[in-house]
Amino acid sequence: MSQRTGIVRRILKTLSAIFTGKKASAALYEEQAGEGRVEPVFADNRRRFVKQLGILVVGFSVLKAQVAEAVYKLIKNVRLWRSPDKTRLVFDVSDAVEHNKFHLSNPSRLVIDVDGARLSGTFSGLQLKGTPIQKIRHGSRNQNDLRIVLDLSEKVASESFLLKPNATYGHRLVVDLFDDESRKPKPVVKQKPVGFRDIVVAIDAGHGGEDPGAIAYGGGYEKHVTLAIAKELAALLSREKGFRPVLVRTGDYYIDLRRRTQIARDSKADLFISIHADGFKDRRAKGASVFALSRSGATSETARWLAQKENASDQIGGEGGISLGDKDDVLAGVLLDLSMTSTLSSSLEVGNKVLANMGGINRLHKKQVEQAGFVVLKSPDIPSILVETGFITNPEEARKLKSSNHQKMVAKAIFNGAKSWFYKKPPPDTLVAKWKQDGTLKARPSRYVIKPGDTLSEIADQFDISMNDLRRVNRLSSANNIRVGQVLVIPN
Repeated sequence: MSQRTGIVRRILKTLSAIFTGKKASAALYEEQAGEGRVEPVFADNRRRFVKQLGILVVGFSVLKAQVAEAVYKLIKNVRLWRSPDKTRLVFDVSDAVEHNKFHLSNPSRLVIDVDGARLSGTFSGLQLKGTPIQKIRHGSRNQNDLRIVLDLSEKVASESFLLKPNATYGHRLVVDLFDDESRKPKPVVKQKPVGFRDIVVAIDAGHGGEDPGAIAYGGGYEKHVTLAIAKELAALLSREKGFRPVLVRTGDYYIDLRRRTQIARDSKADLFISIHADGFKDRRAKGASVFALSRSGATSETARWLAQKENASDQIGGEGGISLGDKDDVLAGVLLDLSMTSTLSSSLEVGNKVLANMGGINRLHKKQVEQAGFVVLKSPDIPSILVETGFITNPEEARKLKSSNHQKMVAKAIFNGAKSWFYKKPPPDTLVAKWKQDGTLKARPSRYVIKPGDTLSEIADQFDISMNDLRRVNRLSSANNIRVGQVLVIPN
């Protein structure tokens, strides 16, 4: 018998004695486990009386909580996430709930009615600054339901839905408040610049906000590791002339998977890189991986685009590309298939470059680019790769992935792979393409000084030369032994 059950049984005995009018000395007993005897609950000794009274009070609290949870569904906690275009409230509930919401004006409010629920937590600790929520109130409705009222500073659109339990959280009620677009400053329409442009790389830090991703060995979440690596990669690209990074996620909030690819399209990205860290129940699993879209995933995405083409004004091929809205199904299908095939081929090429560089700093889980139907890889006209930087559930790799030094090394490996691919195949209207055409693109210096973390395979891939040529001109053994500060000759 559990301690909680024992307390409840004692309370029931006590209440029974009180309600039947029996004397405490005769009716109120406590069973002593393992001794087979009974003693009065309320002894003459004052200390024992105080102790029993404390047990009675605690027992009443436990019993009250158990009764409440049995009769009502409890909202135990609430979290708030702010992203650039919305505010998300997540209520932890003890079970799936029915709910209804509606807006009121003058002043602006959102009312959420949760059937058969009670609040066991508090809203007092929420940071409402920078959100449209001024205050959160709650109260009972119809003696049975919970009413939550959000006092708002501006008009918002809202959506709500339920989430089932996962490895981190139980049942959840999610309420999204979308910012009023009419109140946002209108973007300044810039004239298309004359001349050549930077190569745009969209960097997507996986997961975020309510979606923590895999749980790291020793504590921590995948979402924090991916964002740290994404920011390091963005910093490297910002410092490289001819490149411009776009961070899809800049903070700890969740973005819908389709929305991530749309942000890349809106930014006219030339490459989309999604950064993740693997997780598996077997802690021995280790190694980095790079994924591109599978052929079956590309086929299903072509079908989805064809189904939506009547309602879409999107173009394939970016700015100045081809609109699908005015094409018949056969022609649209051919155009999409050609775009998907070209994009997939480019994804595999850049994926191989990144994988080779990742192999210089980390063990590889697979030695070739893998293919899968990940949603974030399904842009028909943007080469896209997903980089699994290692297994965050593996003790050794978790320790490395959570260290800033290793995060910088991972970002540098991805950067080197992407840069070497763009130096080989730059988009035609970019500065890099112009430099290559003019013969001023310094893709291969005559000398290279080895830095911490460099490997021979990474250097060879960076300058698009073979390992054999690099060994031959530098008279290196097959052991690939190199040291920091060593100067290598880069053959032309």
